Amino acid sequence: QVQLVESGGGLVQAGGSLRLSCAASGSIFSINAMGWYRQAPGKQRELVADITSGGRTNYADSVKGRFTISRDNAKDTVYLQMNSLKPEDTAVYYCNAHDVRTTRHRFLEVWGQGTLVTVSS
Repeated sequence: QVQLVESGGGLVQAGGSLRLSCAASGSIFSINAMGWYRQAPGKQRELVADITSGGRTNYADSVKGRFTISRDNAKDTVYLQMNSLKPEDTAVYYCNAHDVRTTRHRFLEVWGQGTLVTVSS
């Protein structure tokens, strides 16, 4: 089985920064894309940013210029650097891995357990 373990969430004041990390484990051969989604109370889960194995990135309009996604393919780890945080960024942030191939299996989508980010005004 493939597991995603997130870290780095917490409480921060508006204008502050946080860095989220997500490490994948489980005899992984390759991961096509990794990304971050978030879900605020009463709202649907939405894409924040994702990055392909080749380094191509995609961001939600609401975070462009403030968040930066990066990836260490050798470590099967994805990061999300969040700057200039706003109260509306408050949500549970979920790590996602798309099209994961292990030595024996292929998983189209794998999700982490989520990490809470709270931005106070």
